Amino acid sequence: MFQEDELEVKLKRISELQVRLSYLIKEVPLRVEDVDLVAGVDVSYKNGTAFAVAVLCRFPGCEVEVERRISVETPFPYVPTFFFLRETRPILLALRGVDFDVLFVEGHGKAHPRGYGLASHVGLLLNKPTVGIAKALLKGTPPDTYRKVGKAYVSVGHLIDLDSAVELTSLTLENGYPIPLRLADKLSKEEWT
Repeated sequence: MFQEDELEVKLKRISELQVRLSYLIKEVPLRVEDVDLVAGVDVSYKNGTAFAVAVLCRFPGCEVEVERRISVETPFPYVPTFFFLRETRPILLALRGVDFDVLFVEGHGKAHPRGYGLASHVGLLLNKPTVGIAKALLKGTPPDTYRKVGKAYVSVGHLIDLDSAVELTSLTLENGYPIPLRLADKLSKEEWT
């Protein structure tokens, strides 16, 4: 795909872009009582194919309304802190035609060394409230950009503040993880087993 030195130059430019884009992220309180539909999206990989699943649930009980599944060629190699280059396209394809009030993204938002992870990128592109949900923190993550809820590290993606993101996550938690993401994760892995 890329020569190693060519990739390093491109990633340096992209990291600078991430910092600039982080200033576009808006943190605003979200009235949880106004939320009706929440979605979760996750991507799994096998043999160069990305399997993305979006699950749309009624809030707060998480009765499933829609499941969208897609598979596409993996667009970019795995590179830590550049996850958005790998997952944005499959996520956007899985979400095509799905309307939601808030999106849970399996990936970091502002809890990222450059303040701009996958959840922020997807939220900015869709101009929708997004919450970053991750199983582990990245090295160099600023301590004030996340909170641990159950087994998840919760951060602002876009158009939501951290208190609202934590509240929504808490209200959808089952076995330590938000239900829409747990379902999307399970379904994305079923696509290739």
